[in-house]
Amino acid sequence: MTAQDASSHPLMRQPGADNTRVMNEELFFDLVYVFLVTQISHGLLHHLTPLGGLQTLILWFAAWLGWQYTGWVTNWFDPRVPALRGVLFLTMALALVCGAAAPEAFGERGLAFALCYSLMQVGRSAFIVFSLPASHPLAPNYRRILGWGIIAACFWIAGGLASPEARVPLWAAGVACEYFSPMFGFWLPGLGRSHTSDWTISGSHIVERCQLFVIVALGETIMASGLSLAESEHWSWIEFGGFGASFLCTLAMWWLYFETSSEEAEHAISSSSDPGRMGAYFHYLHVILIGGIIVTAVAMDMLLENPVEEAKGAPALVMTLGPALYLLASTAYRWVATRRLASSQMVGVGLLLVVGFAGQSLPLWMLAFCETTLFLIISVIGSGKIARSKACFGKAP
Repeated sequence: MTAQDASSHPLMRQPGADNTRVMNEELFFDLVYVFLVTQISHGLLHHLTPLGGLQTLILWFAAWLGWQYTGWVTNWFDPRVPALRGVLFLTMALALVCGAAAPEAFGERGLAFALCYSLMQVGRSAFIVFSLPASHPLAPNYRRILGWGIIAACFWIAGGLASPEARVPLWAAGVACEYFSPMFGFWLPGLGRSHTSDWTISGSHIVERCQLFVIVALGETIMASGLSLAESEHWSWIEFGGFGASFLCTLAMWWLYFETSSEEAEHAISSSSDPGRMGAYFHYLHVILIGGIIVTAVAMDMLLENPVEEAKGAPALVMTLGPALYLLASTAYRWVATRRLASSQMVGVGLLLVVGFAGQSLPLWMLAFCETTLFLIISVIGSGKIARSKACFGKAP
């Protein structure tokens, strides 16, 4: 089958700039993730232990994988087609149930979470496999994805049936199946492997989808700040100071991310000899970057709930780890997009860790003020360097 025959399939997005944009169906789908991200961050807030952190990490990877695999489907296939639109809506419903079950996923609602997540992942790929003719270029790829989805589902369902103690390793194995299998082309015996060089993706679509998810995650930090302030019985300068620190931290994260222009990121994918691999790199990085935003949202919640509490142990760790993770992933994202290293951000990571370690005897509001000030300085320095590099990018032949 030729490339023209492949694109003529009624399920595929048709060639043309208008058909590479993010569709309304995809924006609607992302609404579920506003709820899911909130549930995951609140789960971490109420289980600030090493085990709670590990459980939250597993749930976050599951949420991200559900979104990521849907994003690849809608990159290739047109969500306006009624059948695919129905699959998206069903996926939304299943993801919503996963979000509702997330706080008790390692308790009594583990099986419900596992069944809904497995049905979401396997059902989506199965729909594509049964919709495409065997000769279609993407059909072998989705047969392999379906195979790995079924393998992962076995771990998820086994974990849902197992005790909470056994659930962690079983679900971690399920996450690993879907997260690492693309790295070796979804290889399976008898089905061979896929090659990222065969994945003809739209760079503008991938970049825009990732940007929209970042906005969803940043919305969680805004919501955490606003709700905590609304629920505070007494508004004093300390509460307003904490609110200001939270808002400025969110602003700094937005600034750092969106100063790396979409044009540069799109160019990195479209000009690559292997755009599929570049798109995969973008998704691998965003799971860490958005994870940093979620951890930061938890820190902001803690700050506004008890601003005068001593920032010792878990509170100091969370308040430092979120921005540090975000800066590391932001640095890597910029490197992938532009091949330029943001050295000021790397220095900033080290400074954040030093401040977090040294400031454990400080009240939460004071540690937040120190780290937010540092974060803003890094953002201003970084944005200045990015602006100069953008000017050079714009002059490039």
